Amino acid sequence: MKSLNPSIFLFLGFVFILISCNENPQEHHDHDSHIIKNENVVTLSEAQLKNINIKTGVFSQKNIFSKLKVHGRIDVPPQNMISVSVPLGGFLKYTKLLPGMHIDKGEVIATMEDQQYIQFQQEYLNAVSNLKFAEIEYQRQKDLNQSKASSNKALELAEASYKSLQINVRALSEKLKLIGINPETLSEKNISRTIEIHSPIDGYVSTVNVNVGKYVNPTEVLFELVNPEDIHLELTVYEKDLDHIYIDQKLVAYTNANPDIKYPCEIILIGKDISHDRSVEVHCHFEKYDKKLIPGMFMNAELEVTGKNAMVVPDDALVRFENQYYLFVPKSKNSFEMIEVKTGISEAGHTEIISPENLSGKTIVTQGAYYLLMQIKNDVNQGHQH
Repeated sequence: MKSLNPSIFLFLGFVFILISCNENPQEHHDHDSHIIKNENVVTLSEAQLKNINIKTGVFSQKNIFSKLKVHGRIDVPPQNMISVSVPLGGFLKYTKLLPGMHIDKGEVIATMEDQQYIQFQQEYLNAVSNLKFAEIEYQRQKDLNQSKASSNKALELAEASYKSLQINVRALSEKLKLIGINPETLSEKNISRTIEIHSPIDGYVSTVNVNVGKYVNPTEVLFELVNPEDIHLELTVYEKDLDHIYIDQKLVAYTNANPDIKYPCEIILIGKDISHDRSVEVHCHFEKYDKKLIPGMFMNAELEVTGKNAMVVPDDALVRFENQYYLFVPKSKNSFEMIEVKTGISEAGHTEIISPENLSGKTIVTQGAYYLLMQIKNDVNQGHQH
């Protein structure tokens, strides 16, 4: 191969120098300056502006209410929690009760058995029989005494015996009523070794403490029943929040399991004793009781407290970036500046803006703010790469 002419190399070097000199350094400068000029400002092209349909608005004044969130549990007043026992004791022969079961007032909830029931009925019937004889004897002695056929002492003894038996019959009658036996219908033909326990309320079973065949002492509780008509929501409210609550105040309660199901309530009683943790018990009524709510169940509640006039923006105008909140303010038709703000109460799609205070009356982006945030983040990332 023939060697190349050295003049060719000189010519190519000259061309390369000319090309290098003709490059526009201003383009690099402009691009870099767009990135570092202001990281909180984004400028859109006409096409971008048209596609994202940005809308603007102004700060508005709105009377907003803050929400006080508290916790509590389902509670039953003492007068609505019924403990069922047998005053004279006995063996449990039969019951069908289970916790959570609904019961009607007067329904048989247990059958008890014991030989002492037979003895009480026997004693009562014997006392009634003796009383009838004593009454006849007393009347006979009165008649004899009037005719001077018997002494005053005989009449007094007959009267004393008659009154003593009256007391005995009345006492045995009350004993029978205590164990659920009607003395008016008792006779020698219907003496029973069992008694029936009837529900004193309409409600449901909270606790079953016994099993069939067990002997129950008079002091033992067989069942605990709940009357749900007056079931309460007991809330714990701390001392610092007491100024925000009052009798007849409305609130909503909900469970952790189903927070979307709200139960309207009303405050009926505010405690007067402050506990060691500086809290007070507040009792509320449910407007409508739900059988799914069981005594002891934990509940959350929200109360609206006194409202105030505040500067607010629509929630869609706010964006969050690195745990801070921002708004976008138009600087020109295509340019928007991101401004950090401090937020307050949020309610019904609006959020209070606490600072900066000099934003009042300014125009802000109310739709498309999130897209602007994405553009700024992209520009910042590109700037860091360069």
